[in-house]
Amino acid sequence: MDHGWIRTYSSGEEMTTQISVASEGGSGTPVPDLSIEVDSLETVLERVKNENIEIEYGPVTEPWGVRRFYVRDPFGKLINVLQHE
Repeated sequence: MDHGWIRTYSSGEEMTTQISVASEGGSGTPVPDLSIEVDSLETVLERVKNENIEIEYGPVTEPWGVRRFYVRDPFGKLINVLQHE
């Protein structure tokens, strides 16, 4: 996958692994330190809200087919939590 600002490479094996290299986070956001794809974004979002963790971006459905939001871990790293739609 190549959107110009992010390129993703995949292993193509039974358990697919991916690595992406990005120059921006998309939609004008900073590049996250880590992206985690989940099966149910709404479940994770509910847990984040229940723990009073600040959401820095989103939740939003992006034009490239993912729904996501950003949070920071206890060390200040920006985490992109996403689900493909």
